[in-house]
Amino acid sequence: MNPILKRIIQLLALTVLQAALLCLSAWSLTWLEGWLYVGTYLFLIAAASLVMLPGRPEVVAERSKGTHGGKSWDLLLTRLMAIPSLGMLAVAGLDHRFGWKPDAGFAAQVLGMLLFILGYLLVLWAMYTNKFFSSVVRIQKERGHRAITNGPYHFVRHPGYAGMLTSGLGTVLLLNSVWALIAWGLYGIMVVLRTTLEDKTLQAELDGYKEFASHTRFRLIPGIW
Repeated sequence: MNPILKRIIQLLALTVLQAALLCLSAWSLTWLEGWLYVGTYLFLIAAASLVMLPGRPEVVAERSKGTHGGKSWDLLLTRLMAIPSLGMLAVAGLDHRFGWKPDAGFAAQVLGMLLFILGYLLVLWAMYTNKFFSSVVRIQKERGHRAITNGPYHFVRHPGYAGMLTSGLGTVLLLNSVWALIAWGLYGIMVVLRTTLEDKTLQAELDGYKEFASHTRFRLIPGIW
């Protein structure tokens, strides 16, 4: 299958899965926040396609490979990360269904929408800047893999993960669920672990990465870590 078409199908399948999970956990087809999340996610995918397909088709093709060629520890960690990632949606749906207290509140939902969009845009910026942006940790020797130092990589070494965490926080706030923050926290712990292991791998195996790390000191949050 054409890798770009394959990636499009993967993203659409993920969207359907998320929509189904939200509807089933909330046991409702009329949950406004759930459909707002799905609609915003689809809009962002469409916008990203307009940027990535003409500008970075090689990144789209790379990400269509899924877990192929990744480090064994990363394959396990990637699968484990899917649990709290989808768990955020499931808990938020159950929260809506059973009316657990407290809720996040309208102001938090507005903030959540902003964080969701900003986080996604940060990931998109990282993908567009880094032509080696992959779904898994692997050294892409066949593509002349090297350290990328411009764009968001000027500020942190792993802007993609930073964007994912930001977008995840935005998701639970947008869906008006304080309890879903627990799943987001577990996801955050796994992201930090993956960032640490990936950083060690890149410093050991990727040309120029040690020098890059010496200049860009922080991994996820400028001035903190």
